This record gives sequence, structure tokens and C-alpha cells, in this order.
Amino acid sequence: MEQRINADGRGLKKFGKRGEVTKFTLLVSVLICVFPLFLLSSCSSKSTDLRTLAPADTLVYLETNDLAAALQPIIDSKPFNEVAKKKPDLSALKGVQLAAAVTGFETSEEKLTDEHSVGRVQPHFVAIADTHAFHYQAVGFAEKKLGAFVENIYDSPPTLEKSDKNGGKYFTWTAKDGRKAYALVIDSLIYFGNDESAIDKCLGVRRSEAYSIVKTGKVPPTDPATLASGYVSTDGIAQIANIVGLKFASEAGEDSEVQSAIAGILPQLLRNSITEISWTSTKTEQGIEDKYIVSMPPDVASVLNETMAPNREAPELFLSDLQHIQSVTRYKLRSPQVAWRSLLLVLQNKSNSFAAKMLAELSGVVFEPYGIRDAEMFLNSVDPNIITAKTGLEGEYPFVVATMRDIPQAQKSLVAGLKPHSPAYWHDDENDLSAVFRGNRIIIGSAHGLAIVTDHGNVPRDPPSDDLLTKLAESKAPITTWGTENSSASQIAEMLTEKASEDTQAVSTYYTETRFTRTGIERRTVSDFGLIGSIIAQLGQD
Repeated sequence: MEQRINADGRGLKKFGKRGEVTKFTLLVSVLICVFPLFLLSSCSSKSTDLRTLAPADTLVYLETNDLAAALQPIIDSKPFNEVAKKKPDLSALKGVQLAAAVTGFETSEEKLTDEHSVGRVQPHFVAIADTHAFHYQAVGFAEKKLGAFVENIYDSPPTLEKSDKNGGKYFTWTAKDGRKAYALVIDSLIYFGNDESAIDKCLGVRRSEAYSIVKTGKVPPTDPATLASGYVSTDGIAQIANIVGLKFASEAGEDSEVQSAIAGILPQLLRNSITEISWTSTKTEQGIEDKYIVSMPPDVASVLNETMAPNREAPELFLSDLQHIQSVTRYKLRSPQVAWRSLLLVLQNKSNSFAAKMLAELSGVVFEPYGIRDAEMFLNSVDPNIITAKTGLEGEYPFVVATMRDIPQAQKSLVAGLKPHSPAYWHDDENDLSAVFRGNRIIIGSAHGLAIVTDHGNVPRDPPSDDLLTKLAESKAPITTWGTENSSASQIAEMLTEKASEDTQAVSTYYTETRFTRTGIERRTVSDFGLIGSIIAQLGQD
């Protein structure tokens, strides 16, 4: 059962399995899946500043100046080649520039019964491509390839209206249920979107009737070394925060009070704690690097920069004797207890009195999957080097590893259901929790997960290599994550070409460092497929 947030953000209305929070699948499909279908002969190699074509009030902006270059590292990666039957030919995409602008979000609800409704959040967007092709070629692509794509999205042949409009060739596709898609071809440019007003906004910029996103000064020119980049504005953060609140509320179980609290609190926290987000993707020798810069209000950034400071020492990582780990995060903070306390205080200060009270009551929920009842007591009883990890095919079994400075206090901080079966092993049958004590070390969390990592479990996952363990241990970032994933390669292969066989899979890896600066958060992830690849994989999964 999913949930839908009410307009006041405080109550929730149940809706059935057909309910959804619509993702940016249409937008992303155009960005990375549609344009690879066409073959155009270039008539111009002069680069276009795509920023000058997008309106200043764009909420979310994405851009690549060479679609082939953005996709090439993905198909060159080892996991992709292990599952793909052949590499797709990207020569037709060389030099094709592509940008997308989300100009707004529309919420709707379709009532199914008295108790069940379908909730949707639809982004209004326009994708802008400079094909550097002849006009007739761009028109042919819009009519045939985009038309086929729209038919696939709508699951039935739409009606097509063609006209000469706004100085170019205009296309309108209408589905049987009334949904529409639009395209406008002017010279070598193609504007494509699900909202006519979004295209009109771009045309206003073209006619100098409105400012472009360049005027904001928030989106710098694309670095030639960058594969792709993106930006989320302050207004975009505010609107996306509502969607995030809806998503997390729908996944919070059946407790209506918890759902309502999340739906009301989370959007407020995001709006008050984050001002902007920028993203860049580059190719490195280790893989694709995605860098996220999260800008925050000065008071928030200053507190987190001080309290989330890394511990300069390099304590023992103690993971070499564990196995079948799907992901691991190492927290190397100067004081975990102070960091946790300051995070709560910052969030409470950015909330109203009701939200602040609920945050205090709900904060312990974060630690419950690990079998920890009192977070402050636990963090005060262990050394700064704390490991959280997941095992299982989907990473469904979490646990935490730490060195105890005060063993009695650490044991006292655990949930009441954990009872000693022996001095070295505690168990909670009702909640499927276990704790393993090895000297002054504690491993606690999912009982099933601990059975896998401390015994010889049957999950087909290799332990982290010595090189990765060294990298985790030596990283100077306060938070470092390493993980594996075994379905993305197959899903990407299905979207871009075809798989070598149906049951072929390959393991891909990622490595992330998170730092807290005086202006916000810097997060750097190096992976086989990058953010673009993960979006393609998500489309394949959907």
C-alpha cells in the first residue's frame, strides 16, 4: 500500500498499487535513450552554448556537449562488456549537444474508490538538441523517431498534428487518454517536451523576450573535460522536497502518525537546509567521477563543517575477516556523538516547533535496524571509527561494527530484546537482531546478515579487496563508502544494445567520499557507470 500526501503536508490519504510518484523517466529517456536512435549527417561543427536556450527560471538543468563522449565510458567499462553482446555504435552521436530543462511540476490525483486514489507528480520539461544536421534531417528524425518514442511511452499509436509554427516545423502527438507531447524543429535545433508552455518559454528566450539561465550566473560554461553537468535551483529544491517527502512517507510503513510526520517534516528540512545543487561528470582512470556540490545556508554549513570534521588518525578498519559484504560505509569523525547531536540540533533549528519535537522522537528510528536503542549512549561508548555495512543480494541486511571503549555502556544502549545466549553472542528472535562480541569489538544488526558475514554464508559476493580496504582506511574524508551492484550492467546493456545471454550478470563497483565544507557538502563518487549509467539502468528496471 502506498501513500499520498495531502495539500497541508500533515495528513496522508491511502492509495493503491497503481499509485506512483512519477520519476523523470520521460525526460531522461530523451536525454540518453532516444537520440542514440538516429543517424544524422553533420552540417555544422560549431558548438552551441545550450545555456542560452534555456529559461532563467529553470528548476532543473542538465547538459552534455557531446552525447557520444558522455556514453562512451559506460560502454567501455569492464562490467558492460562482460554482459553486452556487442558495443553500440556511437559515431552518429559524436558532437550532438543535448540539454534538458524542467520548468515546473504538476501534481494530480485520480480517485479510484472511496479509499483508494492514484497520485502522480509530473515534471514539465523540454529537451533541447542541437544535432548540427541539416533542417530536413532534423525534421525527419522528429517525425519518425520521436513519434515512435512517444508511441512507446503511451503504449498505443498517438494522433499526430503537423504545422508550420514559431518559425519551424511543429509536431503535436496526442494519446488516447489525452496526454500530449510536442516537438519544434528550427534549423538544426529540436525542442521536445511534454508541456507546450515549456517550449514557449524557450522560444521567449530565443526571441530575447526573456532571460536565459546564463543570466542567473549559477550555471558556468561547460568545461571541455566534463562529460555532462547539471544544476538544481533553489526553487527546484523547494518543489523536489515535496516529492521526496511524498516518496519517503509512502515507504514509511503503515503507521499513519509516522507517515504524516515524515510528509510534513522532510520537505521543510530540505527547503531550509539546501539552497542549490550542482553536478559534473568526468572520465578518470578509475572510472566515471560524479561530483555533487550541495550549497547550504551559512549557519548550517558552518556547524556541519565543524562537527563533521574527520578524525585525522587512521584507526583499524577491521573488515578483513568479514565476507559477502555488499556495501560498507566508514565514518571517521572526530566525535560521532557530537556529530549526531549537532545534526539533530541543526535540523530542529530549521523546523517549526511541531517538527522539532517529532524529530527528537523519531531520531532513534535511524538506529533501530542496527539494534541500537539509545544512539547517544552507543556513540559515546565506542571509538570514532564506526563501520556500517549491508549484505544480502539487495543489501537488505544491515549491521554496524565498532570498537567499544565502555563495554557495559555499549551493551546498555542496545534494544531490550537482545539477550545473551553466550558472552560472545546476543540474540533477539522477535526482531531478527544479533550482536557478536569479539574482545572489545561489537558487530550488531540483522541476525541473518551477521550469519552471512561472520560464518560461511551462501550469498555470492566477494569480500572487499585489500586495495579497497586500504583506500577506505586511508581516505581523509569523514564519510567514505564502497559498494557493489550486480544488476546495472545487464539493465544498461538491454537499453543500449542487447545482452550476451539472459542470465548473464556482472558486478560493478562504486566508491564515494563525502566532505563538509564551509559552504555545504561535497560528494565525489567514482563508479563504472556514473550517474548517467545508473539512470539508464533505472529505466531498464522500470
